[in-house]
Amino acid sequence: MPRPSDPTPHPDGLVEVRVLATRWEAEDIVSFRLAAEDGSALPAWTPGAHVDVHLPSGKVRQYSLCGDPADRAEYRIAVLRQPQGRGGSEEVHRELRAGTVLKLGSPRNDFALEEAPAYVFVAGGIGITPILPMIREAAARGSAWRLVYGARSRGHFAFLSELDGVPGGTVELYAQDQDGHPPLAPVAAAGLNGPIYCCGPAPLLDALAREMDGAGSAGNLRFERFAPLALEAANEQGFEVLLAASGTVVAVGPEVSVLDAVREAGVAVPSSCEMGICGTCETTVIDGTVDHRDDLLTPEEKAAGNSMMICVSRCLSKRLVLDL
Repeated sequence: MPRPSDPTPHPDGLVEVRVLATRWEAEDIVSFRLAAEDGSALPAWTPGAHVDVHLPSGKVRQYSLCGDPADRAEYRIAVLRQPQGRGGSEEVHRELRAGTVLKLGSPRNDFALEEAPAYVFVAGGIGITPILPMIREAAARGSAWRLVYGARSRGHFAFLSELDGVPGGTVELYAQDQDGHPPLAPVAAAGLNGPIYCCGPAPLLDALAREMDGAGSAGNLRFERFAPLALEAANEQGFEVLLAASGTVVAVGPEVSVLDAVREAGVAVPSSCEMGICGTCETTVIDGTVDHRDDLLTPEEKAAGNSMMICVSRCLSKRLVLDL
């Protein structure tokens, strides 16, 4: 069978793909197999990578790749339906069917697998998606691996049959309704000997970070969030934003993001995730003190206060002056 050619370049930098098939992987979780519409090879990726998925409505969401990196003829993503979310997962579950055409950005990896003799992986719910290809890669390297996998119930575990076929490791399942939460103290202790890779909801990540900090292994925690850092309860009062380009003053209410307030004032600002994890809406700060709530800027960048992700970050002073 001939190998697919290199990806066809697109003016917008995106790749047009068609949904080949869908499959229920667990309760509320559906996987989607995607191939380039023109039959070309898809861009290469490594375990832990994700792609921007441009949905038919225009929404852009980030989903981890959970297929085989060696198979450039297809990508696979899996999406958890979240009725209380921002609408992306509902649209995916409602609209995407075999034959649906959409666009993808190039794979990005901020959660890459390092070289190590052994690995411990911690997954919560849909957080298994970036972890699955990591486990396969660990096995291919001949490294020992251990997966601690928690979900709401037995019916919410995805890809168990695939995990059973990966050699060289162990899988520990914790269904919350029967077993409670995964024990994290032993994981934190194991972190003294090597990296711990974790993906899942914020409470799981925060709990593991606390345990590893207490065990002295925090430096070996590698993680990826599927949601922004929890908003702090304090300092939710409104404030003003001065748009330097026009001199317009925009009021930002307690329940309104800077991004939404600026758009309401008629200023178009690009955005993608709207969760503080992609960097698309990063904006230069001319004056004012930022309450950083993103998961992207380094501590040094946050301390400098020269830019902010206006989709989630707020203000610690009465006014921000933005380069907009």
